Amino acid sequence: MYTNTTCCSARTPWNKGKLVGQKRPLRLQEIWEIRFTLEFENRTRDLAMFNLAIDSKLRACDLMGLKVADVAQGGNVQSRARVIQMKTGRPVQFEISEQTRRSVECWIDKVDLYPRDYLFPSPIISAGHLSRRQYSRIVRRWVSDIGLDPALYGTHSMRRSKASIIYRKTKNIRAVQLLLGHSSLESTVRYLGINEDDALTLAEQIEV
Repeated sequence: MYTNTTCCSARTPWNKGKLVGQKRPLRLQEIWEIRFTLEFENRTRDLAMFNLAIDSKLRACDLMGLKVADVAQGGNVQSRARVIQMKTGRPVQFEISEQTRRSVECWIDKVDLYPRDYLFPSPIISAGHLSRRQYSRIVRRWVSDIGLDPALYGTHSMRRSKASIIYRKTKNIRAVQLLLGHSSLESTVRYLGINEDDALTLAEQIEV
């Protein structure tokens, strides 16, 4: 079989010069720093988006696809919401904290959104929502604003942050699996980056 070795050797790898792999979750202090920055600068949309991203633990496509009616009824944002995940088709439920409810309600009132409207509408496409690429750029700005390297963080950092904090505090991997909407514990273990040392540390805390 003929192989064009010149062509193959000249091809530039897609990941050359790029950092690949899982993006880091935010630590609790970093979450509060970003939240303070957005509040201080009166970035109403970004504050609502950031708070909801952390609470919901949704993938970018699901977060951007939210409509007002998914989280609010009668003008009030609910304490819990339930959506069908685009990637898996499985339902997932998430909590909405009081501070997140306030920020989302403020955003809805500011731009006069209706139940049928996307929660984060596109400024470019009429009746559309922000794209995942636009959301990714917004996330990079959030982490850059507090001095973090944007190459190390991404939209999945928002999804992983609260889940990682919950796991570190409770070690309840089953609860985290349900919150993330994963079909298996193995997926959750890989997603959180749990390694052998974590497992041994957990085992050492249990006496039988």
